[in-house]
Amino acid sequence: MEISRRSFVGLAAAGAATVALPSPAYAASPPGDVVGKITVGYQGWFACGGDGSPLNGWWHWSNNWGQPPSPSNNAIKAWPDVREYSRTFPTAYPNLNNGQTAALYSNYDQQTVDTHFKWMQQYGCDTAALQRFSPVGGEGPIRDAVTARVRSAAEQYGRKFYIMYDVTNWTNMQSEIKADWTNKMKAYTSSPMYAKQNGKPVVCIWGFGFNDSGRPFSAGACQDVVNWFKGQGVYLIGGVPTWWRTGNSDSRPGFENVYRSFNMLSPWMVGRIGSPADSDNFYNVANAPDQAECNRLGIDYQPCVLPGDLAARQRRHGDFMWRQFYNMVRVGAQGIYISMYDEYNEGNQIAKTAENGGWVPSGSGLWALDEDGTPCSSDYYLRLTADGGRMLKREMALTATRPTRPVP
Repeated sequence: MEISRRSFVGLAAAGAATVALPSPAYAASPPGDVVGKITVGYQGWFACGGDGSPLNGWWHWSNNWGQPPSPSNNAIKAWPDVREYSRTFPTAYPNLNNGQTAALYSNYDQQTVDTHFKWMQQYGCDTAALQRFSPVGGEGPIRDAVTARVRSAAEQYGRKFYIMYDVTNWTNMQSEIKADWTNKMKAYTSSPMYAKQNGKPVVCIWGFGFNDSGRPFSAGACQDVVNWFKGQGVYLIGGVPTWWRTGNSDSRPGFENVYRSFNMLSPWMVGRIGSPADSDNFYNVANAPDQAECNRLGIDYQPCVLPGDLAARQRRHGDFMWRQFYNMVRVGAQGIYISMYDEYNEGNQIAKTAENGGWVPSGSGLWALDEDGTPCSSDYYLRLTADGGRMLKREMALTATRPTRPVP
């Protein structure tokens, strides 16, 4: 099982003087499928026992995938609202507090992925970045199957998608990532919904340069992979450490040239901030100087926006996420990356979630969206994302005041 991105140590930065207001958006590239757009990180990595998948287990729902999730075998921090899925799978949890069966969905089911992409269409999520961890080994077949389902759903609902490689714990990454693109994933660029930027198919590689044991690759190996992908004619995004620009803290030293050879940079923010004040601080010490450096180099900038860890009660009924939208638009970002669409494991999902205690399993200890006493609809963070996208696209004025009501 992959090491969670959330497990990185949160990093605090000292205050700094406020920097100048934004340079014009689209400073490096014109609008495309990622520039000027809302991109959502799509895990697509949930399965259930009995769903017919190659794993036939509770992939990412449980700590022990061979057993159904329960209060003692739980891998998630938030409970999904499953009312719109046509097929769900009973768990070993007690019933929901409203008496209904505690059941979960499987991404091996095409209707599940269709439902997710229908929501993307309804709520202004332009592009989905499908997470692809090492496909070599036992999880490869189900990852391949989910990729095919994502293509079908994207084409049905008019959403763009691209492959986002996560190199976490990928032992033979340098050779296998090239083979996987050549032999499997490149074929998906024939889809009319495969994302393109500057006329090139989009690929993202997440994880180069992080200062942790899950990504021990040398700068030389990473530079080789970057150069190879760019030689394949792709527009390459780097999911990079928060402190890529300064090359310290969560960044290994010596990766400065690797980071600056991507077409777009998307620094990671999960675990770094947890309040509106944190977002304001990072605007000054990270986002604004990052944007200035990207403008100087002609690189597009796609900062992360996250709804907040629900289990840590960071969300503040949307005020935390909106402050990030406001800061990223006023800094002049070329695009925004939502971390994440369906990350129920880390509690940072925007997809529909239990709106109140009646919709979580009895005795589970899981919080619903109304955890701070403010009623929220299950689709609230999708609606909030839609409004953030309108602000990014200048369809509404830049405003520090959240326009989205928790309950419509």
